[in-house]
Amino acid sequence: MSVFRLVERAIMGRKAGNLYINPKKLGNLAKPCMKEMVSFLNCMALNNIKDDKCEKQKQLLSVCMQGQSDHKNKSWGNINYHLQRLTRGRK
Repeated sequence: MSVFRLVERAIMGRKAGNLYINPKKLGNLAKPCMKEMVSFLNCMALNNIKDDKCEKQKQLLSVCMQGQSDHKNKSWGNINYHLQRLTRGRK
């Protein structure tokens, strides 16, 4: 079963063209640098978007993001390919 569950009709879902994408499947994805990003954005909001006062948070976020780029996650496949494949049959 794929991460993006596409159905023609769904009670809860977002419409993408005439296909529906179930947003519940996206809620359990890993968010490894979320704490650092929220910390950086809060600092920016408190300091009127002046990032020179948020160097510590910026550095922590940068280190976290660089560490995540080293890990190769399992590929989901290409959502655009699957959307095109499904819409091709509808024409």
